[in-house]
Amino acid sequence: MPESIGLRLEQYTLKRRQEVLIVDLETATGELDRVTIFAGFSSSLMKATNFDPDVPVIAADSKIISVDRLTSPYDPNNPQYIESGLTGDAIENILQELGL
Repeated sequence: MPESIGLRLEQYTLKRRQEVLIVDLETATGELDRVTIFAGFSSSLMKATNFDPDVPVIAADSKIISVDRLTSPYDPNNPQYIESGLTGDAIENILQELGL
């Protein structure tokens, strides 16, 4: 079974520790969420995040709306964007290039 997009994005940040990802998504129930991913860990910026790191923040059936790549460390008052507004297809291509 292929790995979920959330796990693959977490793995991406393990390979590229100089980056932070901000992911806008829609859950299967139609809820919108914004998730930040850094150093293999995900955290919702809009709702409570489960303390158990084995519980995915981005569900496998979530739809990626956009992904922003930023430099680390992330400063919300002065974000340093590498790329913004990447589509689900665009981030999928990047993940595949890295073998994720």
